[in-house]
Amino acid sequence: MTVLSALLIAIGLADLLRSLAPQPSESPRETRGLPAIGVLVLVVVAASAGLLATWGGVLLTALAVIGLAAWLVCAEHADRGTGHGRALAVFAGALLVQLLGSGWAPPVTGWLADWLAWSRLPWQPEPDRALLLVGLVLVQLATGNRVVRLVLVTTGALPAQPVVGAVDGELRGGRLLGPLERLFILGLGLAGELTAAGLVIAAKGLIRWPELKSHSRTDETGRRRSDIDKVTEYFLVGSFVSWLVAMTALVLAA
Repeated sequence: MTVLSALLIAIGLADLLRSLAPQPSESPRETRGLPAIGVLVLVVVAASAGLLATWGGVLLTALAVIGLAAWLVCAEHADRGTGHGRALAVFAGALLVQLLGSGWAPPVTGWLADWLAWSRLPWQPEPDRALLLVGLVLVQLATGNRVVRLVLVTTGALPAQPVVGAVDGELRGGRLLGPLERLFILGLGLAGELTAAGLVIAAKGLIRWPELKSHSRTDETGRRRSDIDKVTEYFLVGSFVSWLVAMTALVLAA
């Protein structure tokens, strides 16, 4: 799965750069150069890890470039309010192609493997596993948030276009808590502390409960309409998808 690892790294970095880009009010972020940057990152990682040394590696890398470019373009269209389901399908398809063809992927060699052997890190992973873990960690950040939002919009839990006062604005802290939560789950799972990872999941529900409950109240005049159903649906769907992203990473890392 070495080419898959390179693809995850490129996707994670490209989405992270997009999330850090300045966003003018009421307009999408300017991300025209992201596909080119993502492709460059993918090719550099593949070359430095020796993934272009075999015909199988070259073929999988070419397919990864196509999948990466398609994901970034479709996700940008989704940011503008269209094609959310298509973006999800492209993301899943790009990863599935790499999984199905993983037998053709060569092992990590080149200067990346040489550096890992030379560095003598306290935790010395195999080069293939090290590359995979880097990709999985990066995907837990901005890419995880992007996947969660795509699922929320596709299922109708969120509108396609941001709305002032909508539930995603009410529970905006999830954009930061989500990556932290996924990293905690992934880290604890890799350390074999699955019980502790479960406690993190349970704690999120307890901490968020007062905020969710507040949406069932009306104001002093009794005019405010309860929106607890919408907020709860948003919270539950978003949380389960976020946990699924982290647990899928755990399965791949295993």
